[in-house]
Amino acid sequence: MKKLLVLLAAVFCVAAASDPSERLPDPGQEARARAIFAEVRCLVCQNESIDDSSAELAADLRLLVRDQIRSGKSDDQVRTYLTDRYGEFVLLKPAFSWGNAVLWGAPFVVVILGVLLLLRNLRTPRPYAELSEAEAARLAALADKEQT
Repeated sequence: MKKLLVLLAAVFCVAAASDPSERLPDPGQEARARAIFAEVRCLVCQNESIDDSSAELAADLRLLVRDQIRSGKSDDQVRTYLTDRYGEFVLLKPAFSWGNAVLWGAPFVVVILGVLLLLRNLRTPRPYAELSEAEAARLAALADKEQT
């Protein structure tokens, strides 16, 4: 039974491995490509890197990264190419920008402002508005009508 489980695990590992024909012949370039794979989001799975994903789009992105590296582009140029083509969402860890800071900080600011407004409204009592003469007369008429 144990040998069968080991054999099945080996088959699954081979099935999950990338196609050797896709790999770059230069081990240094392949290592660079694999490092970039870990930083790029699979646009289908969204919470996996293209290195971990088995989606067809992830395979296409891996080929695209390898082609960029094969053509002599630096890692930064490959990342720039991907973000220009797919947007910053393609990176698992996007670079800091004020737009991202506002996006992440806005919910906290809204909650803090809501709590401050709530506390202000609870602490400061609102004075009742004085009734006009017409309102006071109508209220007295309604009270007299109810008592009879």
